[in-house]
Order: sequence, then C-alpha cells, then structure tokens
Amino acid sequence: MNWKRPFKPLASRKVRVALATVLAAYAAEYGLGLSAEVILTILGVGVALILGIAHEDSGAKSRADRVLLSVHERLPGGDGE
Repeated sequence: MNWKRPFKPLASRKVRVALATVLAAYAAEYGLGLSAEVILTILGVGVALILGIAHEDSGAKSRADRVLLSVHERLPGGDGE
C-alpha cells in the first residue's frame, strides 16, 4: 500500500480548512471550555473560507475556459474564420 494515499485529500485547500475548523471547534469546546457562540463563530468562519475558496476556484476555471475559447477561435479552422 502506498503510504501517501491516505494523505492525498490534504492537497485540497478546502479539506485543510475544514479539518482545521473542526479541530479548532473541538479544541475550543473541550480544551478551552468556550461558549457555544464562540464555537459557532469558528465554524461559521470555516464555512465562509471554504465557500470563498470554492468561489475562487470557480472563477479560475471560468477564466481558463474563456482563454481556451479565445485561442480556439484564433486557430485555423476554428469558429472565428
């Protein structure tokens, strides 16, 4: 078995943020004894970060698609001719 395989999901920023968020929430509740409002705030910030990363990834994909379409239109036999 490849020892790197179980750690492959950690290459994703969204997975790392989710893991850090859950660990921080558990630490806040059980280690520091913070209130439920603080824990919900930690979780809310984590969710906002994950959504921001997803939005950023979506925008990058959209830009790449536009660039590829533009290049395709300039090629001989493309839609631009």
